[in-house]
Amino acid sequence: MDKEVKIGRLAMRVEGDNWTAYYALENTMDGAIYLGQIKLRFVADKARKNAFMGMMKEAVSDILEEASGTRPTWPEGPHVAPEHERAGRG
Repeated sequence: MDKEVKIGRLAMRVEGDNWTAYYALENTMDGAIYLGQIKLRFVADKARKNAFMGMMKEAVSDILEEASGTRPTWPEGPHVAPEHERAGRG
């Protein structure tokens, strides 16, 4: 039986007028990989917000599959970042 191992996360941060996506290790943004960003006004619509997050998850999945040979699975729903890693405005 395969044991699930958490090796990182999709970190979404508000930076100015943009919503920015990174792939980061579990408890730090040090060494995070920049994936992309979109203007906040475009993700005010929930469907577009979910579409952008989905595209960023697919990008991370591609990176991890290429490196490990295994495509990752994602937990359901968003998880709040630790307080010490929050940036920008809520």
